[in-house]
Amino acid sequence: MAEGWINSELGDTWMARSAGTEPAGRVNPLAVRAMAEAGIDISDGVPETVGRYLDQPWDLVITVCDSAKETCPVFPGPVEQIHISFPDPADAEGSDDERMAVFRSVRDAIREQLLPEVARRG
Repeated sequence: MAEGWINSELGDTWMARSAGTEPAGRVNPLAVRAMAEAGIDISDGVPETVGRYLDQPWDLVITVCDSAKETCPVFPGPVEQIHISFPDPADAEGSDDERMAVFRSVRDAIREQLLPEVARRG
């Protein structure tokens, strides 16, 4: 969801790529739905491993969950790294409505907390 927000709202200054330490097989359908409600289509996203990006130059690396911060590999070269923690909505339990509420909450928190941090670095 962070990649979708950054590319949609800050795409004139930033190009985001999302990768995980243990990526899922596909983008979570509830994430796709939550972002679609905000007018952003992430349905064509493909989960990728962070390892594929280690040899590329980056201006900024952002970790968004505590487990990723702890297991994120070291990026070679000069790169600013920041950590902004959000709960992993994929871990939400309950009915579809209850799980969807968690995805919406994380979606909104990413917009409110992460976007301003990235924007001020642009």
